[in-house]
Formats: sequence, C-alpha cells, structure tokens
Amino acid sequence: MKITVEKGRLLQIINTVSKGMSSRSTLPIFAGIYIEATIDGVIFQTTDLEISIKHIADALVEKRGATIVPGKLFNEIIKSLPDAAITLEQKADFLSITCLESSFNITTMNPIDFPLFPHVMAERTITLPTDVISVAVKKVSKAVSRDESRAVLTGIFLKAEGKQLRLVATDSYRLAVSRFELNDPITEPLQLIIPGTVFEEVTRLANGEKELQIGESENQILFQFGTTTFISRKIEGNYPNYEQLIPQQRLVSATVRTSDFYEATRRAAVLAHNHGSIKFAVDPDAQLIEISTKSQELGSSRENMNADIEGERLEIGFNHQYILDGLTSIDTEEVLFEAQTSRKPGILKTVGNDNYFYLTMPVHLD
Repeated sequence: MKITVEKGRLLQIINTVSKGMSSRSTLPIFAGIYIEATIDGVIFQTTDLEISIKHIADALVEKRGATIVPGKLFNEIIKSLPDAAITLEQKADFLSITCLESSFNITTMNPIDFPLFPHVMAERTITLPTDVISVAVKKVSKAVSRDESRAVLTGIFLKAEGKQLRLVATDSYRLAVSRFELNDPITEPLQLIIPGTVFEEVTRLANGEKELQIGESENQILFQFGTTTFISRKIEGNYPNYEQLIPQQRLVSATVRTSDFYEATRRAAVLAHNHGSIKFAVDPDAQLIEISTKSQELGSSRENMNADIEGERLEIGFNHQYILDGLTSIDTEEVLFEAQTSRKPGILKTVGNDNYFYLTMPVHLD
C-alpha cells in the first residue's frame, strides 16, 4: 500500500473515524485505524464493536493494499508533521510516514484480523437537513441522563411522522422537547431511541454536509453523511410517556427578554454554586420577577427583572444550572416562563413559535 494525502485532509479523516476507536479494550486492534487503498479511493475504518465508522477519501493511490495503524500514535504523528503532502507506505510489518524532510516508521497490525464492517439493511430511512437536526440535537442533549442504570434515558427519542419531527430528552429532573417541520413528508413513520452521545457526535461530524440520513434496522442505527457511514446500536425499550408530564394548566405566566433572564440567572448563580438553588418571586402586580439567592457561607444577592406577567403571585426555586441550560436553547428574543405551584415543574418556551419546550422540576426553598 502506498498513498499520498494532504495533512489537513488526513487530520479531518482521523478526527472522523477516531470516534469509533475503543479506549477500554485490551485488544490493540480495536484502538487501531484500518486503512485500505483501493482503485476507487482510500477506506478508513474503526470499531469498538458498539460503534463502527467508515470513511472513503480521495487520495493519490500508487499501490493498493491494507494495514492497521495504532490510532492514537498515528494521530499524534500526523499532527506533528508540517502542513504538506504526507505519504503512507506499508513496508513489511511497519508503515512508513514521510512528509518533506520528516519520516516515521511505526509498527502495524495484520489487516486480516480487523472485523468486517457491519452490513446493515435499514428497514426505514429518513433524510434530514443537517443544519436543522444539529440545532435540534443540541437543544435537547443537556437533558439526556448519564445514569446507565436507566438505559432509555441515556438516549434521545426521535419521532418522525408526516412533516413533523420531534426530539425528546429527559433525565427525570428535566425534560427538553425540540420540534420542527420538514419540507417533505416522511413516507413511513419512524420512532427510535438514539444514544445521546452518539447523536451529538454524528451531528458534529456531519457539520458541513447538506443532508444526514438516519436508518433503522432491528437493533442498529445507520447514519450516512457525505462519504461517511456511522453505525451504532439502538437503545431498546419504551421511552417514557413524556406528554403526561406536561402540565395542562398554569397559575402564572411571564414573558421576558431571553437575554435578560439568562444574565440575571447567571449573576445569581455566582453565589448559588454551592447549593445550586435560586428563588424566583413572580409578582404580577409589579410586573417584576425577583431573582435571589442566599448562602450562609457566601452571602446573598437580589435582582429585579421586568416581565409581562399574567396570573397570581408565586415563589419558586430551581437549580440554577438547569435554568441556564434551558435558556441557552431558547433562540427567540423572548421566552415564556410558566408555572403552577412551588412544588410543580416550571416551563420555558420559545415565543413566536412552538419549536422548543423545556420543563424542570423545582427545588425546596428554605
């Protein structure tokens, strides 16, 4: 095998496929990158048996063949080289890496031992605009649970039907729902639970591509974008009926400038970082929301924020980070805050559209 490729392009490829390398396996092959030079291009592959990634790249192929390089070492060497063309040539049991006056020889592994890339026949496939789905995933990803004991909550629930697509995430303490309308209707409804970390990684890697295809088989999910194929396990199980968590009534609602709400909460969080809670006192008579925090060790803070308020007076406490996470996903100039009682969830909504909904449980106020 002998190929030549520009350094910048090679680093992009390594960045893409490295997400499939294992950092925990005792078998070196799963921490390696499989490289195969063919007549149609160069194939780069990685797998940890849960995730498999394949990328096909254009390069100058002088000699066909295949090898496996230790991924981390290969990445470090390529990053250290000058910004110029890099030649990779397999010689016996090592790979020669040359760039201008620099050269390395690294030990390789037998490509015959690398697992075959999974052949996944998707039963249903949808094609989504990458820029839209990337924003939607980012909006809900912070509400994904990190508790592996409840596997379904570590995923993002995707539901596509007609022209409607919805993404949902919850960790039991908060719920995020991102909705948008597709230009073309989905021919066959699709519902699946995608591992949250995988969905985030795929949309990040697909940045710059126009479309992202998502396909579902019996127990796997197939992502395709550009010349990259990304395969992941599907999370099995039934996602919670999140719609029953959404309050149908409200005691008070307040419309606030999103930036004002965020900045006032961020300032209060300076003193709340130890215990995390902030009090919101909603006063419809004064048309103000008072945001305050109090710590015996650090002191206290208080700030009034103008708002357009309807309903009754209410005092309610929240974890400041949960509120900040919700507000960072609001992309409208104003945000609608709703609540029932001090013991029931608070809700943040976009104003002017219903593209985003965020619910968070309250905390006890001393």
